[in-house]
Amino acid sequence: MKSSSSNHPLWKVLGTSFGVAVTLGGTIGTGILRKPGIIAEQVGNPLLIIFLWLAVGIYALLGISCVLELSLAVPRAGAWYVYAERAFGRIIGFLVGICSWLGTVSAIGFGAYTFSEYLSLLFPYLNNYLNIIAISTLLLLWGFHQLGVKSAGKSQVWLSGVKAFALLLFIITCFSMGNGAGFTEQTTLHQTSTTGILAALLSIFYAFDGWHTAAYFTEENVDPVKSMPKSMYIGVLLVANMYLLINIGIFYVIPFSELIGSKLAASDAIQLLMGPTVSKWVTVFLMLSIFGILNTQVMFAPRVIYSMSKDQLFFKAASKVNSAGTPTVATHLTIGTACLLLYVGHSVSDSLSDIATFFFVFCYLAGFASLIGLRKKEPELKRPYQVIWYPYLPWFMVIISFCFLVGTLLQSFSN
Repeated sequence: MKSSSSNHPLWKVLGTSFGVAVTLGGTIGTGILRKPGIIAEQVGNPLLIIFLWLAVGIYALLGISCVLELSLAVPRAGAWYVYAERAFGRIIGFLVGICSWLGTVSAIGFGAYTFSEYLSLLFPYLNNYLNIIAISTLLLLWGFHQLGVKSAGKSQVWLSGVKAFALLLFIITCFSMGNGAGFTEQTTLHQTSTTGILAALLSIFYAFDGWHTAAYFTEENVDPVKSMPKSMYIGVLLVANMYLLINIGIFYVIPFSELIGSKLAASDAIQLLMGPTVSKWVTVFLMLSIFGILNTQVMFAPRVIYSMSKDQLFFKAASKVNSAGTPTVATHLTIGTACLLLYVGHSVSDSLSDIATFFFVFCYLAGFASLIGLRKKEPELKRPYQVIWYPYLPWFMVIISFCFLVGTLLQSFSN
């Protein structure tokens, strides 16, 4: 029995441009900005690193086919939770929903902390107040999202446009002024362990999470059958190509030995090319990029617990929607929990991306399994879009996701 405690329904006002923007905005952010130096330390071979980014990009592209079948067959807000609950029942649905929500909450905390780190590069005296700045940033977003889904959607289109333009400028600058230092440098770091590759994949999976973001808004899409396939495929192809070019651009500028361990590789690359003054402007653009992904996450995470509340699997109040189309209580809970994680301290902030990745991959696994389960449970369900190469592709995605999930546990059990 479904609950109907919402004061207002979600608004059907979103379309193709929003779908592309939210895919870009929900994917490109802290991962690609922070992780290249860490990945270089873990893998030690530029060509192998590029191959790993390409492999995860293909994984995301294949995943789109699975998510499109699910989202158009069950067009509700909440994505992974909705599919698991429909396919496997309330207990599995609850577990997947909580993991999906907590994963995004962890990513929001990590993103806000990274935003504060970039701000401290511009204003070094703020370095002692990183957690306070991160929490203040989230409270600012909380206030903005009370204005409604239209304002949030328009802001996402603009932020994604600025982000794409800034990253395109970064790529052009790297290729036009770099000398291939990261590829040509003689290094002894080409011995790469399985553990190192797994750790690198953990980072890359985190950077790619968001490829399915448009599915969270199916219920609010004016014509999802027409617009979602276009927006999701275009969005993921743009993201994958940008990630490859950004990595190649960084390798083209920074000697590999200097890249190892870099916390802000993109900023370091521009500083090498153009000096610290120009690097500060790049930092501003990168801050906007992070702000864009936070805006997206604060928009879609509440929709998970909103749908759970509608199904009486979460607090009843979380299903309330204000007159502007925002699930208000769910937004309060999302921002409040992210702030709580940040309040715990710096040590937790450093682990949030790994924690988020574990939750994300668990949700991928549940989603791909849900597609197989729904095909068996409800063979007559109307499916406007059907996954390619069924049942081989969904089973392949289940196996890959399961193996990576186990590897993640073994590699980072403390987190």
